[in-house]
Order: sequence, then C-alpha cells, then structure tokens
Amino acid sequence: MSEIKISVIMPVYKVEEYVAKAIESILAQTFTDFEFIIVDDGTPDKSGEICDAYAAKDARIHVIHKENGGAPSARNTAIDLAKGKYVYFLDSDDWAKPQMLSDMYEMAEEHQAQLVICGFYIDTYYGSEHLSEKICVDDKVFTDARSFREESYRYFDRNMLYTPWNKLYRMDVIRENKLYFPKTLWDDFPFNLSYLEHVERVVISTNAYYHFIRARAESETSAYRADMYEKREEEQGWMEDLYRKWGVTNAGTKEMVARRYIERMVGCIANVTSSSCTLSGKQQRAEIKKMLHNPRVDEALAVAKPRSAYMKLMLIPIRLKNTTLTWMESVVITFVKEKNTRLFAKLKAGR
Repeated sequence: MSEIKISVIMPVYKVEEYVAKAIESILAQTFTDFEFIIVDDGTPDKSGEICDAYAAKDARIHVIHKENGGAPSARNTAIDLAKGKYVYFLDSDDWAKPQMLSDMYEMAEEHQAQLVICGFYIDTYYGSEHLSEKICVDDKVFTDARSFREESYRYFDRNMLYTPWNKLYRMDVIRENKLYFPKTLWDDFPFNLSYLEHVERVVISTNAYYHFIRARAESETSAYRADMYEKREEEQGWMEDLYRKWGVTNAGTKEMVARRYIERMVGCIANVTSSSCTLSGKQQRAEIKKMLHNPRVDEALAVAKPRSAYMKLMLIPIRLKNTTLTWMESVVITFVKEKNTRLFAKLKAGR
C-alpha cells in the first residue's frame, strides 16, 4: 500500500441498515491513498459483522471492536491509531460522493491548509421520498487567523463549522494540541471550536459532497432530549467564550451569536412538547417559563435580526414572555415535525 495521506475514521453503532452504503461510498472514492478505520462501538446489531466482511475484502479497512463508550470514545480510539497526514470523519449512516477526498486533498495541499471546509446536503426522508437541501457558501481562502476569525460568523451562520464530516483536518494540529472529542452530547461542536483555535490557513469550498441523512427517529439529531436546554446553554457559553478569547466584536458576529441562540431556544421549547416527553402539560409550561425568563433571551432578542417573516412570527410569544402562547406554538411545531416531515424540513430550511 502506498503512503497513507488520509485517515478516514468512522464510529459504528446500531446502523446495520445504513453502514454498507457509508463504507461503499468511501471505497468508491477516486482518491485511493487512505486508510479506513472503523470503530465498532459495542453495537448490539450486525453492524460490526458487516464492517468485518468489507475489511476481509479491502486491506485499507481496519475494524476495531470495543465496548460501548459513545461516538467520542470511538473517534478518539481511532485518532490514536491513525497514520494519515490528514483525517476525515464520516458518520456511519451517511454517505459521500466519489470525488470528495480527492478534491479536499488537492485543496489542502495547494494552499497548505490546516482545514478544508466543503458544502453538504441535508437529505430529509419522508416515506420513500426525500427532500435534499444543499448547504454551501462561496469559495474562499484564508491565509491568516485574524481574517478567518473576523469572517467565521458567516460560516457558523450557514452551519458549516459545527460538524466534522464536511471537513478535512491536519493530523499534526490534532496531535500537537492534544485535541480529542469530549465525552458529551453533540461532541462535534466543542471539538471543532478547539480545533479552530489553532488554525490560520483555511480553505472554504462551495462544492458539496456529503449527504447527511435525516431519517432515523432514534438518531441524536431527532430524538427527545431531557437535557437539551442545559446543553444548548452550555454551547452558547462556548460560542461566547470563543469570540471573547479571539477579541472579535464586529456587528455581524454579535448578530449571528444572538440569532443562533434564539433559534436554538425555539428548538429547546419544541423539545419540551415532544410526544416522547414524559412531562405533564403543567410541567412543560413550567420548563418553558424558565427558558423565557433567562436573561440571555432579552439580550439576544435585542440584537438578533430574524431572516424570515415565519421566524419573526414565531418569536412574538417569546418576546411577550407569554408562557401559554409559547407552549401552544410549541405544540403546533411538534405536531408538524412529527406528522409532516416534509413541511417541517421546508420551514426549517427557510427560517
């Protein structure tokens, strides 16, 4: 096997219906100088066996079987074993276009980039059909940290900086700074924040290669979370700390941080009225009241500029701090989310 240029890392847990397509999308890459480290994180289904079958046919695939410890633990296990100059993280229920690794590698090498960021697709399934939303921005090359940090709000705003699967990372940056995925819900975000602190040369590509599949009811992005509000508050603190540390105070950044907080607050409120939430109606309203009276809400509302009439309308009960109206709005949002996936996806994309 030739020199390993890219280490592809993929954690696996309860994805037996999806993992074959994920693996095949990497084996179909036009770029071939990679190793594919798959970590079976103690999956109880046949996902591990499927991975072993592919490994038996392709020497570039290395399957590690370990006790369940969560996606962060699986990724960190693979990071310690990876041999590539660059590292790419794939989720086991998604897939990527054949040209992805080749194009990302060429961009990284041409600009000596420490980070390459590309567009992606969000595929929301409803029955046998799906709605595909392309997320991308214009091409851009940053050669110094300050310039990237001043404009980073544009990329947070387009959801380009949260996930690992639309990025190519330099392994030396990860190793030299001892960067690992923290053991927490939605570990992608804090890992990326940590990585962004150590980069200067960043390439943004408008090309989209990765297909994020929004289909599984049990996936972390769709399931009810009892601790969602607390996690979103923690995330907001991380975001504010990052820009405070960077000394970035431009108007665009302030507005994005505020609007991001309010949009996620709406999601936290809707989470409370999920059909799988065990709280009574009275308890739900008590949780919503607590959220509405968080001082951060007023601070964010004073700065945020909603992009659509739909979002402006949704914020009216929140601005009024009317618990009952907010709860009723949340019930409607939850109903649409659970009963009409297609409509919900369109509304969310247009917010």
